[in-house]
Amino acid sequence: MEKKTLDVRGKFCPIPVMEASKAINNVPIGGVLEVLATDPAADPDLKAWAKRMGHEVVSSERLPDGTLRILIRRGK
Repeated sequence: MEKKTLDVRGKFCPIPVMEASKAINNVPIGGVLEVLATDPAADPDLKAWAKRMGHEVVSSERLPDGTLRILIRRGK
């Protein structure tokens, strides 16, 4: 499984979703995009975007430093 990381810590919505939308195009179908974000709105926004675009949220967690780590599997 190929995984790419997008670090959008310190950026506020809609920037994390916009950058994830661009970055997912560099991930092969079935591959995973790891997004690291600090904006509290990024969690629901990224999940809604992934569902709308046909991608799968594999996991979503808060790291000890408060960073959101969300894994999105490219669907199409």
